[in-house]
Amino acid sequence: MKRFLLFTAAVLCLSLGASAQRLPETAVPSHYKITLTPDLQKATFDGDETIDVRVSKPTNQIVLNSAEITFGDVSITSGGKAQAAKVTTDDKKEMATLAVENQLPAGPAQIHIKFTGILNDKLKGFYLSKTKVRNYAVTQFEATDARRAFPSFDEPAMKATFDISLVVDKGDTAISNGKIVNDQPGPGDGKHTLTFETTPKMSTYLVAMLVGDFKCVEGMQDNIPIRVCAVPGKAQLGQWALESAKAILAYYDKYYEIKYPFKKLDLIALPDFAAGAMENTAAITYRDAALLVDPVTASVGQKKGVASVDAHEMAHQWFGDLVTMAWWDDVWLNEGFATWMTAKPLKAWKPEWNVDMDDVQGTSGSLNGDASRNTRPIHARAGEADTSDQIAQLFDGIAYGKTAAVLRMIEHYLGEESFRAGVNAYLKKHSYGNAKADDFWNAMTQASKKPVDKIMPTFVNQAGAPMLTVTSQCTGNKATLNISQTRFYEDPVLLKQGTGEQWQVPICIKTRGGAPQCEVLTQKQQAVTLNGCPQWTYLNAGGYGYFRTNYSPEMIAELSAAAEKGLKPEERIMLLGDEWAMVRAGQHPIGEYLDVVAGLKDDRTRQVVQTYMGPLGYVSERIASGAERDQYRAWLRNFLRPLVNELGWKPKPGESDEVRELRPSVLGMMGAVARDPQVLQEAKALAQQYMQDPASVDPNIAGVVLGLAAVQGDEQLYNAYLAKLQAAKAPEEYFRYAGALTAFRDPKLAERTMNRALSPEVRSQDMGGMLFGLLGNEDTRELAWNFFKTHFAEIDKKSGGGLGGGFGGLAGVFCSESAKQDLTEWFKQHPDPTPRGFRRGMERLNDCLRIQQDQGAKLSTWLKEHAGANSGQ
Repeated sequence: MKRFLLFTAAVLCLSLGASAQRLPETAVPSHYKITLTPDLQKATFDGDETIDVRVSKPTNQIVLNSAEITFGDVSITSGGKAQAAKVTTDDKKEMATLAVENQLPAGPAQIHIKFTGILNDKLKGFYLSKTKVRNYAVTQFEATDARRAFPSFDEPAMKATFDISLVVDKGDTAISNGKIVNDQPGPGDGKHTLTFETTPKMSTYLVAMLVGDFKCVEGMQDNIPIRVCAVPGKAQLGQWALESAKAILAYYDKYYEIKYPFKKLDLIALPDFAAGAMENTAAITYRDAALLVDPVTASVGQKKGVASVDAHEMAHQWFGDLVTMAWWDDVWLNEGFATWMTAKPLKAWKPEWNVDMDDVQGTSGSLNGDASRNTRPIHARAGEADTSDQIAQLFDGIAYGKTAAVLRMIEHYLGEESFRAGVNAYLKKHSYGNAKADDFWNAMTQASKKPVDKIMPTFVNQAGAPMLTVTSQCTGNKATLNISQTRFYEDPVLLKQGTGEQWQVPICIKTRGGAPQCEVLTQKQQAVTLNGCPQWTYLNAGGYGYFRTNYSPEMIAELSAAAEKGLKPEERIMLLGDEWAMVRAGQHPIGEYLDVVAGLKDDRTRQVVQTYMGPLGYVSERIASGAERDQYRAWLRNFLRPLVNELGWKPKPGESDEVRELRPSVLGMMGAVARDPQVLQEAKALAQQYMQDPASVDPNIAGVVLGLAAVQGDEQLYNAYLAKLQAAKAPEEYFRYAGALTAFRDPKLAERTMNRALSPEVRSQDMGGMLFGLLGNEDTRELAWNFFKTHFAEIDKKSGGGLGGGFGGLAGVFCSESAKQDLTEWFKQHPDPTPRGFRRGMERLNDCLRIQQDQGAKLSTWLKEHAGANSGQ
């Protein structure tokens, strides 16, 4: 599953039942035969299913999962004898017990159930999706919601085959995991029954059933038919996704020794969808904005986004669908692998995108999140993956980003071909089955003959990441690096206290002019000897390592001077990440980081520039204040001016996609953070031009232009944006205007946006993005927070009942003592059912207050020392 607008996805996932438990191992399913008849007007469905099971030992009852299902006739047949079953449901545990009078012997049995259910409005299970024209019945079962569509053994290790039939209105069609093998009229007038090919053995959460008048564009790759489907009028926007899917499948069929394991591939855009996309076997579902774009009007970033989601979900067809984690505590075996794999086909298809550097940016971002005291291990601890709420919380940056970063590190340590051999051995051994963490690293160890089974557990089973503190000493013609490791915390008190964790860390040491020297650090303190006395030393050659590095002041000064020419872009990205982390943890002064940034003033690598943009914005909003903020903005304008002038507002002939993506980042920083009057004025003019003729403005800057114009926008501009939003045909156009509405600073306009978020005009899946946009805007933050508190019941209801858990993290957008007190009191009255999010939010707030106090005076001193750089501003 691909997260999309993380806040919204997390919120909606959290509305799952709170107390689902593991099933007893009394019976194991082998096959389901399911017929569902949805009524799209009444929002209900009828069901009839037969489940073939094997009873493990004599018993009078079988327990399976069920939620929001009303049971009709139920019977269990064993040894040729059928018995009526009495059904007892436990709504809290989402289970149903089927009890029979005569004991069932061990061996094969058949469960037959007639039932009814609801097409809910919570974007989970079998639910109702709507356009202005009509209703659709669609599914989202991950992690624990297949039980809302049919009684089932709804656990990932309970794999079975499925025969699915859907009875739908005449004129409608349906999509499921297999191809349609029969289309028969009836039962009754105005209906027809679609029967799908028997599926391979798979988990319940991967079943898909979609009913409506879908239209598709079609293609073929490696003899596999591929379709991109959407509601009428939007299918043509799937052409880019189709082309990317073909290229991705061609790559995967070469990378894996197992070719695409299913007979067709459908990619379906849905109007209402909680996550970004879901990897249902051979029938991947998407939020329409994650799949559909007009390639003429879409930005490079939007097209990359579609291709990335395709690559992620298609990777799941091997990692997750063909081989599935045995339980949700190892969800990283699905999500982390798909995240790691995403860049590979994109690199082969579009090398000009430089996705490898995007991955390094992701590593640094994951390390930031892992610096929290409230982080978790990649493999969930005992008792943290039992309930549906707990399972939903595991779809986080640890499962996705951290895991992918660790895998990239291990791949570099082993070499690509050795790693690939281990991957293929793992997939072959566990095809159509389930696996655990040690199954993977044992396969890697056997394939590579290297101690992956010693290294990976230190990163998978421990929370956090190591910080390597390094000093260098040269004697004669030898340099000695003294390296110590401890768990990195952003909180300097915790960092100083130290902890008992110890990692086995693969590192590659780079020096000027020499080949990298690779080692595995196995001790808390370890010395490494280098030949010669290098001018500078860098511990993370290639940027592959998952660790933070704390260089001595002398070493960081040498690196700052040499970084632009001596380090690769990937290494500069990680150096920036390390230095910003040291600033936040109170290890280095803010000026040291700004010196590193200043040393990269001529770097035009998109990812390098984007890496320092975030911290530079943080300094403006969170550290600088009053006249000091004006000074800082003047320095920032002076620093960015050459880059702004070089990039301009219009693409040049033959310009690369990387430059097209860099331009909006730089212009956005210059306008929104540095508050450059010239940029703001130009954005205002271009916004008017874009509204009159969208083709006249580069689509890559269109969103930034609209947002910058909104910063000083009035009601007239707001109304114009709203009218354009309501008339938008393509998803990218809609979201450009929707995002811009959250940039207006006028309280009355911000309140209009918040009220609109609660109105029927805004889908529940998009509500959170609008509210968080206003919370992220420092000029509307307090207003948005008060609105949230006042309208919490309405927001909670619209989201499906999960906002009590999903909003805990919002505390992290605040940075004041008064907000801290207010948030603490409010959450006492509205307890978070999964409190880690709130704890992490409050930790970010406390960190911000500490960083303000620790670095504020240091920033003032640095600005005075660099006042000459602001001349002419």
